[in-house]
Amino acid sequence: MENRKVNITKYNKPFIEQRADPFICRSREGTYYFTGSVPEYDRIVLRSSNTIEGLKEARDEVLWRRHDKGPQAVHIWAPELHYVMGKWHIYYAAGEAENIWKIRPYVLVCDSEDPMKGPWRELGRMQAAEEDEFSFQAFSLDATVFEHRGEWYYVWAEKTGVGKQISNLYIAKMASPNRLATVQVLLTTPDYPWERVEYWVNEGPAVIRKDGKLFLTFSASATGACYCMGMLYIDEERDLLDPNNWRKLTDPVLQTDRDKGIYGPGHNSFVKGEDEIMDLCIYHARQYEEIEGNPLYDPNRHTMIMPVKWNENGFPCFEYAAGSQ
Repeated sequence: MENRKVNITKYNKPFIEQRADPFICRSREGTYYFTGSVPEYDRIVLRSSNTIEGLKEARDEVLWRRHDKGPQAVHIWAPELHYVMGKWHIYYAAGEAENIWKIRPYVLVCDSEDPMKGPWRELGRMQAAEEDEFSFQAFSLDATVFEHRGEWYYVWAEKTGVGKQISNLYIAKMASPNRLATVQVLLTTPDYPWERVEYWVNEGPAVIRKDGKLFLTFSASATGACYCMGMLYIDEERDLLDPNNWRKLTDPVLQTDRDKGIYGPGHNSFVKGEDEIMDLCIYHARQYEEIEGNPLYDPNRHTMIMPVKWNENGFPCFEYAAGSQ
């Protein structure tokens, strides 16, 4: 960052440096786990602590490394750790050595109760439902999973169309940790100008719920300073697979704030604090706007944290706060 104008403020101190697509979860026993994309995009790492603050200095354990050739050889992106159907799983995306943009979603499973020690085993590519001829046929990434009323759901980004293509978000029920049970349903496509800067993108979904509503945040546009977060919501009584039941806010809920020195915030996750009450938003952002070359290969997307506030209408509010990182 020596040649860049870095705007250091009281709002943009990194929680963990050079970890994009950050993900924190909490086990039933209270252990916190952290993972994210490393700048080299060549491995999956995990760290743990009894406290969120302790994740800062915790040691990374390398759980898995990229293949030398063929699928899963490049662009190891956006790992997420989830306890699904009785076992720990990691959901991530990867490209092929011979075609680095042939990005597809993959799954690892842990054969013990300790995700830090493993052993971890490949389940291969995420599989579509038998009658689904569309899912995972094109550039697909950024999967998250969540349980709702005893059923598991899978949400991911996938490109469609020709030319530069458009990245949409889709949802389906899960039959198993690595197979869908239903045909994909389109959740959101880039509709507004803030979702269409340089590229038309919806990606990076994350789920949070409160008081009878389920909220799904996502990231939009290219990965530079234009990157931002939008949000969908639905009443939890409604059918999650009916797109007419979802509503998308017309404006982003988190975006670049030049005065505070936060550029391109996005690809977030949510976790409860140690009090099991406060909700935290974990996201990545840069401390500068000017990027040399492809923003995708700029290593300085840092993990940051903010407390989630809730307004009188029961909606989450995302506000940068001094010292919240």
